[in-house]
Amino acid sequence: MLFQFGSKSYPKSVQFFSVIIACFGGIALGMHYGWTSPVTPILKNLYTDLSDYQITIIETLYMIGGLLALPLTIFICDRLGRKKAILISAIFNLTSWIMIALSKSLTTIYIARFLCGIAGDIGFVAGPMYIAEISSKSIRGLLTGCFFIAWLTGIVIIYSVAPFVNLTTSSSVGAGIVLIQLTTLIFLPESPYYLLLKKNEKKSKQSLMFFRNTHNIELELNEISEAVERQEKEKGRLIDLFKDKGNRKALFIMTILNASQHMASISVMLMNLHTILKDAEGIIPPESSAITFSVVMLLSATITISTVDKFGRKNLMIYSSTLTCISLLILATYFAYKEHDGDITNIKWIPVVAVILFAIVFKGGMGMVPIVMSGEVFPTSVKSMGMTIADAIYVIFGAVSIYIYQGLVIVVGIYCPFYLFALCSFGTLLFSIFCIPETRGKTLEEIQMILKGVKNEPCQNGEVKKEVIRIKSFENL
Repeated sequence: MLFQFGSKSYPKSVQFFSVIIACFGGIALGMHYGWTSPVTPILKNLYTDLSDYQITIIETLYMIGGLLALPLTIFICDRLGRKKAILISAIFNLTSWIMIALSKSLTTIYIARFLCGIAGDIGFVAGPMYIAEISSKSIRGLLTGCFFIAWLTGIVIIYSVAPFVNLTTSSSVGAGIVLIQLTTLIFLPESPYYLLLKKNEKKSKQSLMFFRNTHNIELELNEISEAVERQEKEKGRLIDLFKDKGNRKALFIMTILNASQHMASISVMLMNLHTILKDAEGIIPPESSAITFSVVMLLSATITISTVDKFGRKNLMIYSSTLTCISLLILATYFAYKEHDGDITNIKWIPVVAVILFAIVFKGGMGMVPIVMSGEVFPTSVKSMGMTIADAIYVIFGAVSIYIYQGLVIVVGIYCPFYLFALCSFGTLLFSIFCIPETRGKTLEEIQMILKGVKNEPCQNGEVKKEVIRIKSFENL
């Protein structure tokens, strides 16, 4: 089917509309991720005996569901397809919203949070994968980034709606967004890439014609076929991630980068922002500050996606980790001064400025660069396994950061975890300076040579000379 408006045909219009449909799931998942921050005060009113430990359980069940869903995610994406995986994620997503809307007990909310964690893991893998495989290479980066923008949009929505309505209403908004996806995605074809993997060339051709809005797809179909054949020949084993020097470095880099996001307090912020701002007693109501925070973070992420190839991954990480550390130090010092009976009358503007600065600078590098680099540092043969392990690290440290925060707040005070998160951000700065290779403008092959410590230089006779280069921080890996 070709889509025309008047006498003109818009070849990429189908891709944009398809990506919008796929991104509805990202919006609903973002709403789930930020849900506990505005809803915790509501839950405390509904359940007057709600303890800090129970709040921690509600927050971390999302992470636990995502972690346990990793094997299921791999199976569904590989055996059932990217489109069906998104639909399954949407079903889990919708079920969790319905359970929250109808909940009469904390047990129901616990189960709902676990289910939305499963939905999140499947959706975060299948969604970007589907988008990448249906997109033209000229706009693939832009369209794939749209999923993460949709996720942040979901946080903006839940922060803007949940504080002012009851649980049923805010859950209905999330359920409505998922229903839009379920009733539209079923009409889209499976990705042409996956169909070729399953040896269904006829349907793959039909899918590609649909998404390219043209019958002239033979050249691209051949390119996809060659890529699929190459991938099947290059299938690696799990042990190859650890035996190969370059793979070890890639895994090491992504482990630290994914852990650093949470140890810079991003999950703590998103899941507890309203409570943090309420404790800070700032000059602006927590609800308004949180909405501003989420909007600023969305804008910062959008700008970063469009500039990451201009300024480079390494430079953005250095800038982001430096200012993230500063913003957390400011917030921690404010809380320490307040808890030790300091007069905050004239400095109530500080916590609002600190969290807004955090929103700008975190998504200006630490929150986006790892997403970009995860698809660059692993070779094709072990990319799926490497990214899956990196995703597991991301989820694990999300839960760890929440437990650390809640524990330190109770034992020491709210300022203590933010000093720790600031220290971790400083550690990320040092790691960015000494350990992260710059991948901007490099081909995937060149990146692999850098990680292996090999530099290709042309000789006078036209042959390629390989020179061993050292990244001093990696010499013992």
